[in-house]
Amino acid sequence: MALGLSDSVMLTRLDHIANWVRKNSLWPMPFATACCGIELMATGASRHDIARFGSEAMRFSPRQCDLMIVAGRVVMKMMPVLQRIWQQMPEPKWCISMGACCSSGGVFDTYAVVQGIDRFLPVDVYVPGCPPRPEQLIQAVIDIQDKIKRTGTLDGREFARRTQYEGPRLPLPQVPPAETIVAPGNFATATRLQEE
Repeated sequence: MALGLSDSVMLTRLDHIANWVRKNSLWPMPFATACCGIELMATGASRHDIARFGSEAMRFSPRQCDLMIVAGRVVMKMMPVLQRIWQQMPEPKWCISMGACCSSGGVFDTYAVVQGIDRFLPVDVYVPGCPPRPEQLIQAVIDIQDKIKRTGTLDGREFARRTQYEGPRLPLPQVPPAETIVAPGNFATATRLQEE
């Protein structure tokens, strides 16, 4: 006489359950600075309702969040703040770069605007557009959920397997001395260049 399992018993791996829970309970940390922030707010409103995907609990405390949504342009003065927020978020964490300004600087090709946050933070999903529609952000959340479902373990073995730095790498082009451009002027009297 074989002993069978009842219909109320389900067998699975703990990693699958942990990924299923993580995937369906993302807590976004919004970092919205411009018009993309309006679209981010529209995504949380009743018409698009990001709550259908378990991501409605937007928190402004980085220690409670696991998904950072950077929406809009980021200037150099804000970058240290953004990096500190990212470092305060617990692992595992993911990042969405929302909009052309956040992903590549957009139309703001100036010294003050960061030309893509992926130079400073590891980005998982890029959302194109200026500004992107709420449907695009929802698709990005679905893509993050798919990534979470495919990767990740209950005890964090994927982090122990990291043998090298996985963050962004800034390519340093080698410019020959003949092609370098030096701003004209005498900078010997500049107060920022003087040693204390």
